[in-house]
Amino acid sequence: MKLITFAGPPSSGKTSVILQLIKCLKAEDKKACVVKFDCLTSFDHLRYKENGVPVQIGFSDKVCPDHYFVTNIEDVHYWAKNKGYDYLITESAGLCSRCSPHINGVLGVCVIDTLSGVDTPRKVGPMLKEADLVVVTKGDIVSQAEREVFAFNVRQVNAQAKVMFVNGITGQGAFMLSKHIKEAAEHQTLQGNTLRFTTPSAVCSYCLGETRIDRIFEMNMSKRLEIKE
Repeated sequence: MKLITFAGPPSSGKTSVILQLIKCLKAEDKKACVVKFDCLTSFDHLRYKENGVPVQIGFSDKVCPDHYFVTNIEDVHYWAKNKGYDYLITESAGLCSRCSPHINGVLGVCVIDTLSGVDTPRKVGPMLKEADLVVVTKGDIVSQAEREVFAFNVRQVNAQAKVMFVNGITGQGAFMLSKHIKEAAEHQTLQGNTLRFTTPSAVCSYCLGETRIDRIFEMNMSKRLEIKE
């Protein structure tokens, strides 16, 4: 089975791109399922079900999304493989722009939209910097010049990634995306694999539920802003 990790900022069009991708895979009689990782809530699973795509959904709630992903990915991989799927696609919201749900040896995709601003690629973090493929959406809404500037900024952040434009509504570009997806490596198990980037390292009193604001209540790791005069 092939595992593909999708990540990107909220409302960048990840679900739409994945649905268009799965249409291309179904045309070649390939079975794909999706596991949606989010923080608080999501209705994307309804869209997957409406399109006949098997889906599992999980919310990290009070847990760091990165930690939630890595502690559950092996279980969902085992589930999908035992069900006989050809592809397992994971979708992560990347709400904190620090999320890094990409695994060494596993094809990683970052979805980002042009309407978020030309400087956005520099703000997204590891989920873009460590991706193999960067899918740019909503390119039909901006000018050709804006698309080129946006793609240039993506390459400034990640020079190794393949950058492609995909329309999540019409499906334009999804076929070429599927070509890259089909070249992904197969995995029997994820045991021994490693993350491409470390998860957030904050373990402090606020992580454990503290709400009072004062240094006397702060424990373990913390990071201070250096205020310049």
